[in-house]
Amino acid sequence: MEESIEAQKQQRDELQKTANELKDQRNSLHTISKKLAEERDTLNTAIRKIRNEISEHKQKRDELNERVKNAKVQRDVFNEKCQETKKEIRTIERKQASSTGTNLAALRKQLNTLETDQMTKPMSPQKEKKLIETISELHAKIKKQEELLNQDPKLKKALEEEKQLKQQAEKQHEHVESLASRAQQEHEQMITLITKLDNLIKRVNEVQENIVNTKIKADDVHREFITHVDKIHELERSLTSEWDQQFKRKRKSEESSFQKEANDIFERFKRGEKLSTEDLMALQKAGLI
Repeated sequence: MEESIEAQKQQRDELQKTANELKDQRNSLHTISKKLAEERDTLNTAIRKIRNEISEHKQKRDELNERVKNAKVQRDVFNEKCQETKKEIRTIERKQASSTGTNLAALRKQLNTLETDQMTKPMSPQKEKKLIETISELHAKIKKQEELLNQDPKLKKALEEEKQLKQQAEKQHEHVESLASRAQQEHEQMITLITKLDNLIKRVNEVQENIVNTKIKADDVHREFITHVDKIHELERSLTSEWDQQFKRKRKSEESSFQKEANDIFERFKRGEKLSTEDLMALQKAGLI
């Protein structure tokens, strides 16, 4: 019997040791899961912030693109008016050419061709000298013709209007490019954030998968822990029952020994032998007197 109790106690202690290890392992897994959840929550906060920033950049980009569209329309208006004014200038110049016999447009075209030849074609010094003289003569003719044309108030007004429209068109074009550049910057920042967002979402998914796997493992360890605890309780109930039976047997054995001793004393009492105080108390306890 003693061997059975000792074996059960040893088994209980071994189960308790394993249960403690399982408990520590489960708690460690819960700690890991908690830290992963904190990381996930931090990442989700960053994701919400980045999504808001992406939305803001997209809104600014779209607003700027709309402004680019409107600015281009205004630029085109200036360019169209400038082209119309140029047509008006050419008309006036043609009329002047008809009256003076000099075609200013043809002179400018000829001058442009000769200047190009001077810069691009190889030629002898004499030929180049003659070409330079011709170019100078053309410059003089053009200048003289322009001076004559500038005396025409309609042409002067048209030239001034063309100058203003050209300046307005150029200024508007710069405005278009500035708006387009800002829109592109907003777009590039949005794309950078989208890439960052994709990486964060990927990491969140990895963390969430780790959380689920860790919780599953923790639940498995917990179930194993509970199984060991149940076995420990079962062994403790068995040990308690064994100890109770052992106690009862011991008590019964002690009571049997006491009763036999009391009976012996009672026989001595009946024979008239002198009894001690302890003997009398034993007889009284045994219910014999």
